[in-house]
Amino acid sequence: MTEFWPTFGVDLHLELDPATGRRTGLEQALRSAIQAGRLAPAARLPASRKLAVELGLSRGTVRAAYDQLIAEGYLTSRQGSGTAVALMAQHSAPSAPATERPPRHNLRPGSPDVAAFPVAAWLRSARRALGNAPADAFGYGDPRGRLELREALAGYLGRTRGVLAHPDQIVITNGYVQALVLISRALGPSTIAMEDPGVPFHRELVRRTGATVVPVNVDEKGARTDTLTAAVRAVIVTSAHQNPTGETLHPARRLALTDWARSTGGLVVENDYDGEFRYDRQPVGAIQGTAPDQVAYLGSASKTLGPGLRLGWLVLPPELIEAVVDAKRHSDHHTENLGQLTFADFIASHDYDRHIRAMRLKYKRRRDLLVSRINIPVRGIAAGLHALIKLPDHTEDDIRQVAAVNELSIGYLGDRWQQPGHHQQGIVIGYGTPPDHAYSDALDALVRTVGSI
Repeated sequence: MTEFWPTFGVDLHLELDPATGRRTGLEQALRSAIQAGRLAPAARLPASRKLAVELGLSRGTVRAAYDQLIAEGYLTSRQGSGTAVALMAQHSAPSAPATERPPRHNLRPGSPDVAAFPVAAWLRSARRALGNAPADAFGYGDPRGRLELREALAGYLGRTRGVLAHPDQIVITNGYVQALVLISRALGPSTIAMEDPGVPFHRELVRRTGATVVPVNVDEKGARTDTLTAAVRAVIVTSAHQNPTGETLHPARRLALTDWARSTGGLVVENDYDGEFRYDRQPVGAIQGTAPDQVAYLGSASKTLGPGLRLGWLVLPPELIEAVVDAKRHSDHHTENLGQLTFADFIASHDYDRHIRAMRLKYKRRRDLLVSRINIPVRGIAAGLHALIKLPDHTEDDIRQVAAVNELSIGYLGDRWQQPGHHQQGIVIGYGTPPDHAYSDALDALVRTVGSI
């Protein structure tokens, strides 16, 4: 039976120079591929018979070329294992750039304990989702996202966060970052207000869409909504747990925020990044539930499950849906389907609720241990995964040096300000970040560091 090249077990791309002869050309092509690093150590090569058919050579020619490269140390051959690139084969490929060594004690804010990801429950949902997936789940999808997930989220967000959403108002995104970019693009060139202090990376994302970013100061009651004017097209707030101060937006300011939006035609963009984690009383509901036509609600699974999932969502006022969907379509067409179906099942099975409740208890214990170990007032601890320790003036640089000596990675309030000038200094502690086995040692390093103040 004549063999057809697409049926070969191992694909191998080689370009032979006909001027050098068949055997020599094959030797040179294989040698060059190994030296350049295109064929990595231990890479398996096709059987001589298969490669001969693919290249239109005799099997003897291929075997002779293999034998020569085995003799030179480029290849190895073992009975029953076939021919492979030698582990010690030398190549001239550039070495990979050095990667930054992870910190020994990691209390940087912005991440949950990813070691606590609910693997077993997620696998159950993935099996069910794949087993029940319709054929169109493996094709191109709706830019808004899978209907199954949008329906599950509409119910979940209404039940747990007080969000008023129809599935048609929801757009699934690749995490919060894409959600922020999409809504900024949909607004077009405009003035967008963002909290100060805030997250510099998020400000830069908004700027790169062509928007002008202006600061909204934050105090002990959250964002200063009284400073917003009609010139501002939208304001982005972290109302449930301000990032990084940890303050909750005062009820009077929540009302003032929606009044501003109604009177000026402005938009409130609510970043509910860790609203599920409140410890001392019931979670504060989303602003969106009080003014769904004035608020765009942004959420994600990054803090509840892990940022590696790249699953986020937008709940949009009706007039913004078309523009955001168009921006999504021209960004990446649609978010990956199978992860959406898995997450939809994860929500419907209530494994998502169970995981959040378990993590809420875990993070509360961590928060309580942090507070008990530090002899300095800790702010913003009613909710979320980070806390703030304010520092005396001109001490932040000293703390950075001591933290480096203690191999401790933390966040700094001084890096979060948008406006120039003298500002409050402090350290931002991500007590949700390290795995359980590393948390106590990380706190020891923190105690040593803040003890130097």
